[in-house]
Amino acid sequence: MPQNSKKPKRKAALLGLGLDSDGHKRVTKGDNFLLVGGSKDTHEQMTEKAIKINEKLKARGKQLETVSKAEFDDIAHEVGLKKFEPRKN
Repeated sequence: MPQNSKKPKRKAALLGLGLDSDGHKRVTKGDNFLLVGGSKDTHEQMTEKAIKINEKLKARGKQLETVSKAEFDDIAHEVGLKKFEPRKN
């Protein structure tokens, strides 16, 4: 198989965006996540959930880029994230 016909490796990352503010600028990077903004409390909550997601992925022997959408949804629910369902007008 020619080298240029290989499938590109999938990449995935979590992006957390805190929309509230207390005047401080916060940025936290970790394994497969980037968290930006938020008040102290919001940023701490985002960090905790991102770390827990990584722990659960590791416990399952998975990587973020290889986990299915359904399995990610399960993990997110386990760490306390809620799926956003937009209102229909």
